[in-house]
Amino acid sequence: MKSLLPALVLLPFVALAQKASTTPENLVQYAHPIVGTQKMGHTYPGATVPFGMVQLSPDTDTLSYEQNGKYNPDIYKYCAGYNYDDKTIVGFSHTHFSGTGHSDLGDFLLMPTTGPLQLNPGTADRPQSGYRSAFSHQNEVAEPAYYRVKLDDHNILAELTATTRVGFHQYTFPGTEPAHVILDMMAGIYNYPDKNVWSYVRVVNDSLVTGYRQTTGWGRTRTEYFAMQFSKPFRGYGARKYDTKETYRGFWGRFDQSKNWPEQAGRQLRLYFDFATVAGEKIKVKFALSPVSMDGALANMRAELPSWNFDQARRASQQLWQQELQKVAIQTPNRADKENFYTALYHAYLSPTVYQDTDGQYRGLDQQTHRAEGLTNYTTFSLWDTFRALHPLFNLLQPKRNSDMVQSMLAHYDQSPEHMLPVWSHHANENWCMSGYHSVSVVADAVINGVVPPAQAERALAACVATARHRWYDGLGEYLDLGYVPNERSGTSVSNTLEFAYDDWCIAQLARKLGHADVEKEFSKRAGFWENVFDPRHNFMRPRLANGNFREKFDVLSTNGQGFIEGNSWNYSLAVPHDPKALIALMGGNRQFVPHLDSLFTMHLPDSFFAETEDITREGIIGGYVHGNEPAHHAAYLYNYTDQPWHTQAQVRNILARQYHPTPDGLGGNDDCGQMSAWYLFSALGFYPVAPSSGQYALGSPLVHGAVLHLENGQTFTIQVKNQSAKNVYVQSATLNGQRLAQPFLAQADVAKGGTLVFVMGAKPARK
Repeated sequence: MKSLLPALVLLPFVALAQKASTTPENLVQYAHPIVGTQKMGHTYPGATVPFGMVQLSPDTDTLSYEQNGKYNPDIYKYCAGYNYDDKTIVGFSHTHFSGTGHSDLGDFLLMPTTGPLQLNPGTADRPQSGYRSAFSHQNEVAEPAYYRVKLDDHNILAELTATTRVGFHQYTFPGTEPAHVILDMMAGIYNYPDKNVWSYVRVVNDSLVTGYRQTTGWGRTRTEYFAMQFSKPFRGYGARKYDTKETYRGFWGRFDQSKNWPEQAGRQLRLYFDFATVAGEKIKVKFALSPVSMDGALANMRAELPSWNFDQARRASQQLWQQELQKVAIQTPNRADKENFYTALYHAYLSPTVYQDTDGQYRGLDQQTHRAEGLTNYTTFSLWDTFRALHPLFNLLQPKRNSDMVQSMLAHYDQSPEHMLPVWSHHANENWCMSGYHSVSVVADAVINGVVPPAQAERALAACVATARHRWYDGLGEYLDLGYVPNERSGTSVSNTLEFAYDDWCIAQLARKLGHADVEKEFSKRAGFWENVFDPRHNFMRPRLANGNFREKFDVLSTNGQGFIEGNSWNYSLAVPHDPKALIALMGGNRQFVPHLDSLFTMHLPDSFFAETEDITREGIIGGYVHGNEPAHHAAYLYNYTDQPWHTQAQVRNILARQYHPTPDGLGGNDDCGQMSAWYLFSALGFYPVAPSSGQYALGSPLVHGAVLHLENGQTFTIQVKNQSAKNVYVQSATLNGQRLAQPFLAQADVAKGGTLVFVMGAKPARK
């Protein structure tokens, strides 16, 4: 990991250094889009508002997803479009994912240029061969809702801000050469020649352009509409079509469509707009998106950004961030901890994303237009990651939004041809990424915590049950017949079994709350199926054959071909968050389980382990504990279910110190749409949702010196930490509203209704 924070990130902090012991008035200054990204560059800097549909950011290269007909491993560095180690910027596109291990999007790339017109992006080693530009981090600033960079090869200062649905560009030109703004309809993230299905652009007048793009890929039927308005008329424009295979071209060939032709259509298009400028002149561009229509995009622009005042728009959008960030006010004398905390809170509020026009219309999973009534429709559901801590965080800090997210998932279910709740979905598409059906965890947890309106509760249970009864899904039929997914059925048979079992337990909890004893009984039985892949001879979860035998060839450290997804048996053998006491008993009770868990954090993984992993480096692990991937995120809290909970306190502080840093590569793995950040936020506050839908938090060891949570219901939850220090990691006592806690757990309902939690810390374990 890099040891030094670049100057562009340090600058905003210098003025606040003397205020580190108090809560700053402007928390935006502690949250930085460019800080805390995984070293591969999977979180983007740029301009967006909380949960914004537009996520406007620089892209630093144009690598293809495929190379010589095969997967190009270098593309993994560009999941978010921006790689901190790159030296050139290709342009600024309007949609991005934050910290995902797979990708899509990168829609509608704009790039301002000077000099002779170049419509090819060029290459990183020869940026002058195309429209891209070299840049320096010394001339780059990234803040919530604002990004600025000097494009060295064009001598242009580019600035970005955004509203929910509109990206706002401001380009300051040198005025010494011809000026252009390029619209690249071909550019994209995880791009390849056939990804663009169709593009359409219409020049409405000398400052307004509309259009759309249809793409395939991760989202195989994705359509995005736009409206683009310039602050001054362009003096000319043109286009180039790069389609190589057109069996039939119609009769368009009679026209010269390359210059000043008002309509363009094709698979591969790039357009340019020419301007006359003087030195220091600012050309501004409003770029609005819509999931429904070009008219919808234009209406979004007019509703959200009627003015051309860039600084005013920036201040308004940053105020939206301030309103969200100040919901949690922490106290700490450590500036790095404050930077980590508010950067994590910023990352946690990047997704899911709003997915509807200002009038409520959106494209549904059935590819029809729907209208959200009485709620905001959301997309970008990375549920294999975010069910663990991000959505539980929303239940606490963003209950109204999480209610809308759950209702968006229920709408997805209604529109789904398969009648499934989302697995991993975005932009009116189910991409079926990862395993389990963890939307049921999010839905059940929200209902149990009183976040979802009671009128929706029965509908929610019915959708969960129907989703969990689809025998065709990922070995679920064999799971129901045999009590586990057999090795012959799936390469991730063990993790599928464990994830199904947890999700089934969530359904049972929801059924219990709603009084459906028959459903509770059915899914409580299924929730115990995890035991069927536990091999008591080796004390590990292990692939099992359809005949009942455990597979002989097996490696507990390998992540390749061992029956698990993004993990190995060491980490996944702890993946029973809903019944840790039963797991501990199966593993030999406290006397055997505690040293077993200790060894996870102290072992040494061989180099061969990392040869199998694309997304994890040695910096992302502690011993054999892989914090950079999610399946063991609850593992450090399992000591709370033994007679030695102080081990949880020590390991949580160890993970916080080693896996989170206020640097451009400050995470040990992908942020995964906010899950890594949500783990940090909960753990820094002193508690964590080990099993969402349980109604319970497990205590850890708070990193903050104090905190106040301003809850949506008007109440406050205050955390006081006495004798806090880097050495005092052990909880000596904890009291809630003056009552001493006898066990290291909190009821979520007690936190949600407000109160005061007091930790007393010490340097040695409180063994009693």
